[in-house]
Amino acid sequence: MWRKGEVLAAVAALERALLRRKVRAVVGPQGAIAFEGWTERNGVTDACAYRRIMSTGSAIARAEIARAEQMAGRAVDRKVIAAGVHSHGGVWYPKD
Repeated sequence: MWRKGEVLAAVAALERALLRRKVRAVVGPQGAIAFEGWTERNGVTDACAYRRIMSTGSAIARAEIARAEQMAGRAVDRKVIAAGVHSHGGVWYPKD
């Protein structure tokens, strides 16, 4: 399978998990996003999955991200996403 197919499959699995609330979107203090509980990632980063969901994902998955933004009291910052800020177990790190 080509990498594109692997990425699409991983993001589709993430969307299903978001819909079932098995995975939770979390917005960090800098405006970065992480998907807590997402284990079927196949090397796909949270930022890549976020970009894919926001461009072609289901309305319900986008609503779950909007819900996470409301819970955090801040929006996902696309500049922070581009800079590579990410989370490991609730601790937020700049790009490696």
